Amino acid sequence: MLHLNQIHKIFNEGTPDEKIAIDQVNLTLKPGDFVTVIGSNGAGKSTLMNIISGVLVPDVGEVQIAGKDVTSMSEFKRSKMIGRVFQDPMAGTAPSMTIEENLAMAYARNKTRTLRRGVTKKRKEYFREVLETLHLGLENRLNAKVGLLSGGERQALSLLMATFTEPSILLLDEHTAALDPSRAELITNLTKEIVAKYQLTTLMVTHNMQQAIDLGNRLIMMDKGQIILEVNEEQKKQLSIEGLLAEFKRIRGTQMASDRAILA
Repeated sequence: MLHLNQIHKIFNEGTPDEKIAIDQVNLTLKPGDFVTVIGSNGAGKSTLMNIISGVLVPDVGEVQIAGKDVTSMSEFKRSKMIGRVFQDPMAGTAPSMTIEENLAMAYARNKTRTLRRGVTKKRKEYFREVLETLHLGLENRLNAKVGLLSGGERQALSLLMATFTEPSILLLDEHTAALDPSRAELITNLTKEIVAKYQLTTLMVTHNMQQAIDLGNRLIMMDKGQIILEVNEEQKKQLSIEGLLAEFKRIRGTQMASDRAILA
């Protein structure tokens, strides 16, 4: 479903501020895979998301979605295949528009444009049905401005908008990080339910190691623009935070020893 081949991205190349953001990354997600991504700040996680979504174009490498080369495809065209939820609850929705209008925009993302009225009675009933699955009472507030919703409500709406057209790829970019613990738990549970319901192929970035362990069937760890650890489904069942930290220290220690040997 998603295939990244030898992805390489450098920022500010040839200047004192040159930084290798992504370093020869290969990654494949099969249909229905739910992969969690962890790593420290600057590890390349968000850059990887931006390359997949089309915000950034890799300097080297190829991005394929559902067998199609989309490396040079614009973010706008690629959005028909990708749903994305950001860390900021203010992103991903139009605050000055109503819940109903936001849903109508998301619904039309992969539909043929027509001159027919945007929100029909039948479509409004459908919006109420999908909103009921959030258990937040938003189905009774279709005409409320999204800007008046709480952070948790907006993030739940963003998640719904990103997924109810069943995209080829769902990207979750630290989508619970800005929420308080109770709302973060709500969004985490909703994520689990929605991904399972639609069998969405999902890539989720998180700084919460327990969340990374609990969700999904695979886990990858990034550092300095590289994937330094991949954990499959069976290994993930035995994984702990302590084990992850120990593995990170072991890998980094091995790399540092290798670097010292090269420089000697």
